[in-house]
Amino acid sequence: MISVIIPAFNERAVLPATLFALLRQSGDYQVIVVDGGSTDGTMTVARRFPQVRFVSAAKGRAKQMNMGASVARGEWLLFLHSDTRLPRGALQSIQALDSCADVQAGGFRHRFHPGDWRLWCISWINNRRCARTRVFYGDQAPFVKRALFERLGGFPDQPVLEDVLFMEKLLRVTRPVLMTQSAVTDSRRFRRQGVLRSFARVFLILSCHKLRVDIPESKFFVEVR
Repeated sequence: MISVIIPAFNERAVLPATLFALLRQSGDYQVIVVDGGSTDGTMTVARRFPQVRFVSAAKGRAKQMNMGASVARGEWLLFLHSDTRLPRGALQSIQALDSCADVQAGGFRHRFHPGDWRLWCISWINNRRCARTRVFYGDQAPFVKRALFERLGGFPDQPVLEDVLFMEKLLRVTRPVLMTQSAVTDSRRFRRQGVLRSFARVFLILSCHKLRVDIPESKFFVEVR
């Protein structure tokens, strides 16, 4: 079984579409939405999906994803952003990996919707980087065997880059697979704050992490709804 864990905070505008797309997937899976204290009616909308389990946690993507993992029943854990849609057949593709004993984790390629040439270039750069490093970002729907996730202690409780930090731990013990399909992320955050400006901010934050210097505060990480 695959447990799909979705952290949510004030995502009424995008979560229903993500759930509609997810629940059209085939395979043996459960869906867990972990709410971080939404005030916009996110949970009222989401509870229209009776197949979905809902739990609450303190606000913070790492806290919410770790909470979801703690109640999950699946052998695989897949972490899905509330504004990201899995490609068709994604869960079946993961289940097919059960026959590969050496595969313990992975993620998908990425693209934005709606997109333009700038967003296409950003996704292309990210996909090329990921093919080389196997460090997946959160909007690439990373997945991992639950036993390994627990052994590594889950996501570090950090306000940003919790996905990168976890993937760096993961790389010490396994090489994640890069799936051929693409997860599709709503581009609203990049569009509202400026595509090139948003890309520059992300690049700055990742560069600071790489150089092991303090990450400056960035408006990019203020919730955009």
